[in-house]
Amino acid sequence: MSNKTEMQRRGLMLVLSSPSGAGKTTLARRLLDLDTGIAMSVSATTRLPRQGEVEGRDYFFVSSNNFTSMVESGAFLEHALVFGNQYGTPKEPVMLALAKGQDVLFDIDWQGTQQLRQQAGDDLVSIFVLPPSHDELERRLRARAQDAEDVVAQRMARASNEISHWAEYDYVVINDDLDATLLKIQTILAAERMKRGRQTGIPAFVTGLMR
Repeated sequence: MSNKTEMQRRGLMLVLSSPSGAGKTTLARRLLDLDTGIAMSVSATTRLPRQGEVEGRDYFFVSSNNFTSMVESGAFLEHALVFGNQYGTPKEPVMLALAKGQDVLFDIDWQGTQQLRQQAGDDLVSIFVLPPSHDELERRLRARAQDAEDVVAQRMARASNEISHWAEYDYVVINDDLDATLLKIQTILAAERMKRGRQTGIPAFVTGLMR
């Protein structure tokens, strides 16, 4: 019977970005359900809670004044104005998670990813999720039946700009099949976890082997 060696490592920040409707939110939820080693980053926002949302689980709900103070004090890894409301990722809980070997998942856009890269450096792994076609993206947005026609039009207009930033990401996947795309993301995550620089326990382990 073999003994399993658990290697100490530093966590990573995994970013999923895509135009609205390409499937990143569904992929993120599936990944979280299947992998206990990664947790969703909880953002702070100035918008009001929606029905069923829980403080600290879905968002940290803060006033505009408090949000501004947090920005000024450098409390965010990234922040942005989205559809009239402010959103930001508090730095402290993410850094604590990484130090404990916990991976953190981010569902953010290209602007947030740029800010995060400036702060996170080698801790960041970024994946851009593309739809299989323009027509399929529009079909998915309409199939949700949650947004008004003008909102769908706005999201489609933004899609081209968002897609134009694909080359800024470490990995690009085309979401033409949800299960296959999820497997690709899991494969990327597994490989990134094994990178030498993240396995902080390797030096001591190797030293022990060489005695």
